[in-house]
Amino acid sequence: MRPRVGQMLASTVDTTAVIVVRCPDQDLEITCGGAAMAEGNGPGSAPAGTADPALMGGSLLGKRYADDDLGVELLCTKPGSGTLAVNGAPLPMKAAKPLPASD
Repeated sequence: MRPRVGQMLASTVDTTAVIVVRCPDQDLEITCGGAAMAEGNGPGSAPAGTADPALMGGSLLGKRYADDDLGVELLCTKPGSGTLAVNGAPLPMKAAKPLPASD
């Protein structure tokens, strides 16, 4: 799949939903819980795939998950139990920028 900025993706194995904030102009395999994510804003009535138990670390609401080497950044809009990954590599949570000193 070739993601685009602003695209909404939903997990097929849990309740996770994300928005693509930044992405390169190339095909990427974006997964959650080991299963490919589908375009849309939320899962259907029942999970369509099966999750990999090793990739069930969870995703947190409002957190950004990014890989600077690939140029990918996802914003979690609905939390879930699956781990977000790109091309098979789990995406780490993006750390907040430190605020400047006020003294």
